[in-house]
Amino acid sequence: MFRPQASLVVLWALGDDHTRRVIERAHERAISVTLGWLEDAVAETRWASSRKRAKAPALVVARFRHFDNRNGFPLLHDHCLILNRVQRLHDNGKLVWGALDTIRLYQHVVAAGTLYTLTVTTEVCEELGLATVPREVTPGLRPVMEIAGVDQVLIDWSSARRQQIEAALEGITDKYVRDHGRLPGEHARHGLAWQAAQGTRPEKKTARPLEQLLAWWRVSAILCFGQQLVDGLLDRCRAAESAIRARVRPLVDTALAAVDVAAVDFTVRGTFARRHVLAEARRHLGETLRGRAFVPGLDDYFADRALARHGRQLTVPQEGRRTPAPDQLTYTADFPWPARWWIAGTDGKPPRAATRYERARVASLALQNAIRTARTASAATRDEALAATASAAAHSDDHDQAVTEPHAVDHLDRDAALTPVQRAAAVHAHQQAAMPELLEGRTTDPATWVHTPENLARFAAFKREADACRRANAEQDREQKPTTTDPGSQQQHQQPGPEHGHGPGPGQRT
Repeated sequence: MFRPQASLVVLWALGDDHTRRVIERAHERAISVTLGWLEDAVAETRWASSRKRAKAPALVVARFRHFDNRNGFPLLHDHCLILNRVQRLHDNGKLVWGALDTIRLYQHVVAAGTLYTLTVTTEVCEELGLATVPREVTPGLRPVMEIAGVDQVLIDWSSARRQQIEAALEGITDKYVRDHGRLPGEHARHGLAWQAAQGTRPEKKTARPLEQLLAWWRVSAILCFGQQLVDGLLDRCRAAESAIRARVRPLVDTALAAVDVAAVDFTVRGTFARRHVLAEARRHLGETLRGRAFVPGLDDYFADRALARHGRQLTVPQEGRRTPAPDQLTYTADFPWPARWWIAGTDGKPPRAATRYERARVASLALQNAIRTARTASAATRDEALAATASAAAHSDDHDQAVTEPHAVDHLDRDAALTPVQRAAAVHAHQQAAMPELLEGRTTDPATWVHTPENLARFAAFKREADACRRANAEQDREQKPTTTDPGSQQQHQQPGPEHGHGPGPGQRT
């Protein structure tokens, strides 16, 4: 299913005819771009029990559109059903139908979703003069890049289903805590959210014409928030765009992008494939450019650069065996795994473990700060280094010792040229920046973390009490355990009894 962000849906439902046409056109184009990418880069057919594979020339897709959710509120989305049959060229030169590799298609769902979101957001922002801002939907999880200027009350108004799910999720989570005696982890939270969504899912209603839905949505929004808020929506979005674009430059630093992509993927997954890096590269473009257009193919360039500079292949090809495909390889980044932290609860809620995404963002910021620090230091000494190089070159015929910038700022049209020594120094700086002791207890908002002096003292008291109990139990076990002696000593001093066949021992009656 392809659906725009909630803010785009609000603009589509409450905007004028021109705004609605622009969003629908961008929605359709984003679907075509995503399906085309799946056909060109992902779709494969398999036969002979999956021992043989070939690229599929095209996908057979049935697409139909819905305008509202099950509660009748706006939700522009398209359902795409992909046929599990594709054509391939047989050895005899004829086209035959075969099975689609659905596992490979499913593995690339996240990368396809990020491509759709990036495409539809960029086209709408360029056509209407808008910009995006990050909005945190669920604490600790990835933010959603929404259209700046769309009020949160309008998003909540259109997201009636989400409010039902959150209300049901609270009760399901309480039951989980009572049954298991602990808070649900990240994986369990996803399962509970799915259970809450299925439990509150109403039956489908009879479809109504779009003109009737648009009139009902407008009246509903005006009655809830007033006509001024609804009519001035697009103007507020354009005013917010002007303020954002005055602060955000339309450039992407490729060095920082590669570090960000590698750090986030490594911290979230540990090991990853190119599809994971590609999805994160598309998220980075959306978060950095805030809706501006970019050079086509920049996401693939970021992914390749992140894997080449900050990744390491784990699957080693062996002689005599088939070389694994790029999407079957896993990689690990050149920095260690951060430690685990706990985040203090708010509004009376208990503490929770930091999510993998929160840890990934801190690791990424640490690495980016290391690069910025290296650039600041290099900028101060750049003139001195170049002057020293020119002086040395004037007295020497060896012109291969030219000094290159430790970290040149990479823009879209220029790549940094690093010597092997500078590359090694950069990797070392990245490693040092992401060490666990530097990440322990850090966040963008230190007041929300458990690592305060009061909590640390309380945790230390708990640890001392636990250590004392453990030592007492160990001493008790040693006292109850029978003393063992040397087998030879037992043989020398053991008094043989009647069971050994030597008659009664001393002091024993016959």
